[in-house]
Amino acid sequence: MMSLSSISRFVSSSFGLKNHKLSILQFSTAAASAETVYNHLQRNGGNVEEILASIQVKLDSKYVSQVLQRCNGSQSQMGLRFFIWAGLQSTYRHSYFMYSNACELCEIRIKPTVIFDVLEAYKVEGCFVNLKMFKVVFNLCKEAKLADEALRVLRIMPEFGLRPDTTVYNVIIRLFCDMEDMDMAESLVKEMDLVDLCPDLITYMVLIKGFCNVGRLDDACGLFKVMKEHGCLPNAVVYSALLDGFCRCDNMKRALELLKEMEKEGGDCTPNVVTYTSVIQKLCDKGLSTDALVILDRMEACGCAPSRVTVSSLIKGLCVEDRVEEAYKLIDRVVAGSSVSYGDCYSSLVVSLARGRKPEEAEKVFKMMVDGRVKPNSLACSIMLKKLCLDGRVVDALCLFDELNKMECLSSIDSDVYPILLMGLCQQMHLVDAAKLAKTMLKKGFKLKAPYVDNIAEILKKSGDEELIKNLTIIAR
Repeated sequence: MMSLSSISRFVSSSFGLKNHKLSILQFSTAAASAETVYNHLQRNGGNVEEILASIQVKLDSKYVSQVLQRCNGSQSQMGLRFFIWAGLQSTYRHSYFMYSNACELCEIRIKPTVIFDVLEAYKVEGCFVNLKMFKVVFNLCKEAKLADEALRVLRIMPEFGLRPDTTVYNVIIRLFCDMEDMDMAESLVKEMDLVDLCPDLITYMVLIKGFCNVGRLDDACGLFKVMKEHGCLPNAVVYSALLDGFCRCDNMKRALELLKEMEKEGGDCTPNVVTYTSVIQKLCDKGLSTDALVILDRMEACGCAPSRVTVSSLIKGLCVEDRVEEAYKLIDRVVAGSSVSYGDCYSSLVVSLARGRKPEEAEKVFKMMVDGRVKPNSLACSIMLKKLCLDGRVVDALCLFDELNKMECLSSIDSDVYPILLMGLCQQMHLVDAAKLAKTMLKKGFKLKAPYVDNIAEILKKSGDEELIKNLTIIAR
């Protein structure tokens, strides 16, 4: 692939583009803007890569996005070629976000044929194509979840005199595992052997996870043994994938045996917070919170601090088993260890109590949080505000709403909290407060939807604020 340092080579070449030398002079003093580069590509046509190599371009994600945006639509093939070229430059590297952005702007998900149009153009124009260019294409297929298209690209590689490596096969195997097509994934691993490639740790991890996802635990365990025999030692990620499979298939005996094996093995196999949390969640789901607390003890003894998800699972499990007092003790314990905040813990307790048909206890905990200036999360806020409205306590709900707003807790609450509260205020004829809340909704961009909009608009007419009614009904459409 031509580099930016090849400008002089292209000045003297007989590539034949009109005004090509003039364009080089225009861009030699400063990096070209995205608009200028797009116009230059569109005007000159021909070999996109050679044109780009003749222009001084300072690449970053913003610049790449701007060019892709201009190529969106009828010029998607040119945009994709630009994206592939950009991914080869030594001073720039595509991020995961940029691959997602390129899939959208080049319409790869809905028109994957653009990939093959580009490959055909390379062939027709006699472009120099290397493995790195194909890897950019495979990463686009990965982001767009195009397993069949990725396989087709793999079959095209020999036409360019190129051989895939293990990294390429791993991308395609992962795509078929995600589709739960384990037969194709297995056949690709066998194919690797035929072309003198060896599976690596990622290959085994993806396959083991894939087998677990489809409930083929015997195959997953067999592969786990094979990788050891082939000198590919499993790490905590591989162990965790297998352990998670046992948990999801309700084979807790084998899961606990594997967890003990990981703790004994140590080193790279030491269980992490995800591993422990997976076991704790499953034990709690099965009503075995006591066993889950034992795992928490082991977890902390190994120096692994519980996460918010770990603690939330335990709190939920204890509440389901009507062991609320133990949930309070658990909260004090984990907060003392500084791994989770009181806000996260008590929010989980509020949610668990409310969903466990203990609304009075949930309200008590929530009130304690607000009085103590402990910020509840958005889910706890949404649940409590809806509860008060559904109980007909809309004035209490409005007071709580105002208090939570002062505490800056409402940025991510459920979108239906506003119309439910607004409807309650209207029905109880608190029109001044209703109008104030409606204006707040409009300011925040929340939309009224059926069945609320017509009823609320009809009641608010009595407030006399015709402009407010007009804006509410317009934004609802």
